[in-house]
Amino acid sequence: MANSSPATSMAAVDSTAEDSTHSLLKKIRSHEVSIAELSALSSSRAVYQKNGNIFFRISAQQATASEQKQLDTAKAKLQKVNLANGN
Repeated sequence: MANSSPATSMAAVDSTAEDSTHSLLKKIRSHEVSIAELSALSSSRAVYQKNGNIFFRISAQQATASEQKQLDTAKAKLQKVNLANGN
C-alpha cells in the first residue's frame, strides 16, 4: 500500500478546485446564453422550463428571472471557490 505525500494531496486538491472552477464557469456561460436567448423572444411568447423530469410552460419573463437567479447563485459559488483558493 502506497502512502500519498503532502505534495500529492495538494495537487489533488488543486486539480479538484480547477475542475470545480471550470464547471462553474461553464454553468455561468450557459445561464448567460440562456438569458440572451430569452431576451430575444417576444414578451407574450411562452417557453418551457424543466423541473425534475417534467417541463412546465411559463412566460419568457419568468424563465429569464429564474435563469438570472441561477446565474447569480453560480457567480456567488465561483467567488466563494476563488476566495477559498486564494485567487
